[in-house]
Amino acid sequence: MIHIKNHRQKDLFDPWSFLSPKRRELLDNSWAGLFKKELLCELPVSKVAPFFNDDFGRPTKEMYTVLGALLLQQTHDLTDEETVNQLAFNIQWHYALNITEESDSAKYICPKTLWNMRSIVVDNTLDAIIFDHITDRLAKVFKVTTDNQRIDSVHIKSNMRRLGRIGIFTSSINKFLVNLKRGHKELFDTIDKGIIDKYQPKESLQCFSMVKPSESAKTLASVSADLFDLVAQFKDNPEVKGMHSYKLLERVLKEQCNLSDDGKAVELKRPKEIPSDSLQNPSDPDATYSGHKGQGYQVQVMETYCKDKEIKEKSINLITHVQVEPAHESDANALIPAIESSKECGLAPEELLADTLYGSDENCQKAKKLGVEVISPAKGNKEEGSISLSDFKVNEKGEVVSCPQGHEPVKTKTKKTRHTVAFDSRYCSNCPLQEACVVKQGKKYHYLRYTNKEIRLAKRRAYEQTDEFKDRYRWRAGSEATMSEYDRRTGVKHLRVRGFKAVRFCATLKAIGVNIFRATAVRRVVNNDKAAHGGLLPALIYAIYVFKERFLKAWGQSRNVFTLYSAVVMDIRS
Repeated sequence: MIHIKNHRQKDLFDPWSFLSPKRRELLDNSWAGLFKKELLCELPVSKVAPFFNDDFGRPTKEMYTVLGALLLQQTHDLTDEETVNQLAFNIQWHYALNITEESDSAKYICPKTLWNMRSIVVDNTLDAIIFDHITDRLAKVFKVTTDNQRIDSVHIKSNMRRLGRIGIFTSSINKFLVNLKRGHKELFDTIDKGIIDKYQPKESLQCFSMVKPSESAKTLASVSADLFDLVAQFKDNPEVKGMHSYKLLERVLKEQCNLSDDGKAVELKRPKEIPSDSLQNPSDPDATYSGHKGQGYQVQVMETYCKDKEIKEKSINLITHVQVEPAHESDANALIPAIESSKECGLAPEELLADTLYGSDENCQKAKKLGVEVISPAKGNKEEGSISLSDFKVNEKGEVVSCPQGHEPVKTKTKKTRHTVAFDSRYCSNCPLQEACVVKQGKKYHYLRYTNKEIRLAKRRAYEQTDEFKDRYRWRAGSEATMSEYDRRTGVKHLRVRGFKAVRFCATLKAIGVNIFRATAVRRVVNNDKAAHGGLLPALIYAIYVFKERFLKAWGQSRNVFTLYSAVVMDIRS
């Protein structure tokens, strides 16, 4: 049976009246108050309900409560046990999730239920739907302007150990032996006892972590030969070939080794020949390698920003796009999907700040067609002392009208996307910059040849030297503070899970958590500002409240005195 509470329905009596006014005010101004008022009803329980039977079985836990607990768990970076405790005893969680009943069915959830609900959300990519719903609601409530945005990536790690090449081989073999013994004992007994003794016991496996550097090459050759023998022994067995751990052995062999022509010998690849998407640890096959940042994953984050200092404190820097990728993926491939994703949600930017890798000419042209101007340094640096295409004067049509010395071209020829500009050889032959210039001598003239792409890059490099570009691009540095907050508040850089789906789930919900914290801070500033400029009525209400509180306190003390006096009189009379 499906249990869904209608949180939009008003209560006849305030269930939170037991709270004192000051505690109630603290809750209302905290993230809990924001979540209860604006975000709780945005959780997509209708997407989860179809996975349960409406008229059969025991009632489910209240759907909003469970989905909210999953979101708050990632927001506060909690374990399952800590999440159960917070849901059971933390009044902020009760207020945020609008739990008004004092019962185990309302305030207790077992870890198994939490795990099952998380599996449903992860396997069906519902985390992306939660992100879209919450982000859209925050954008409307706080009237977020999405014209100016910036994008950057952050490297994150799953809960796996960093392994070298020897560790990858030995861990993969150990995983295969353990699974083979568990599922096919008769086949396990056919393996050479020396391999079993070397790789199956944990004590023996630990010895490989203490290999001396001088013996690493010999050890690596030995373990690769053992892995090859295991793959060859079971390559014709359909039951074993279907095992996940055996497929990992085949993957390691393909990525780390070269087979001889006859397929009977194996040779290790050089480190530079190993692909960046190779297996990094058999416990997390989806993790890859980045030469710049290491093993793990990366998250693309796009957010809004405000340039106006006067309203900056009252505007939220809203994360509008989150995308988890393997670590080896290039940032250049992330820009257009981010723009398209934000466009589908109605949160697309008009101006997008990005690093050099995002700002390739192809990306800039595609983004322009989508109505987005990408502000990014052009790739490649100009050599010191050289004259490049960016030093020539170019008109609005992209045509060269003069050289750095001020000489105009004799003629210009255009063929499709290629342009040829001819300069008078009399000037070029006597030019003091001739050796450093890109103009080259021809039969009749000195020629400058370039393409549409090259002139676009030249115009961008020239624009980068202007104060206007520097003033616009300086706002990109704020993304570094976002990445720091993303990790500091939610612990996104060191996750407790493994696997691409689980990592995506955690990173996405943690980004929602950052948005919630930011929205809470802005909401508090706005409320304080309203209270400070609210006029006479709020002050009068506050004065009445203080008078009432002190009067009731004095009345209670007086009543106690009269009660005590009456009791004494009665004793005397008796």
